[in-house]
Amino acid sequence: MLQQHDKTICHLSIGTNQFELAVKFYDTVLATLEISRVAEHDHAIAYGKGYPTFWVQQPFDKQPATVGNGSHIGFMATSKQQVDDFYRVAIANGGICNGKPGARPDYGEPYYGCFIIDLDGHRIEASFWDVELAAKIYAK
Repeated sequence: MLQQHDKTICHLSIGTNQFELAVKFYDTVLATLEISRVAEHDHAIAYGKGYPTFWVQQPFDKQPATVGNGSHIGFMATSKQQVDDFYRVAIANGGICNGKPGARPDYGEPYYGCFIIDLDGHRIEASFWDVELAAKIYAK
């Protein structure tokens, strides 16, 4: 069982300039990956699987939120179907396609994922890594 001390990243936070819309977007989209709210504050919501690992919040300094060029957030899916659902729900809720669901040969044969730009311009991804296929391919 994964323990808290086994994690390499405690959490990640992104800023938003449209808090209510961003929370509605992430409530809906992350549910496709079985990720839910685990903490709530006036200007911040945390998501995770029992532990807050992803935060959506208004910036603490009260200045406008900005997007980091070259960064993106990858969420782990447990199946290709979850990737497809993440993509479909994200698009239906105002996300912009930045790469439809599918294999990416450059990422390795076991990879299947999609890319979305959220309501504030953050780049997000859902990906599934086929562990059984990887074991067959890379065990050689």
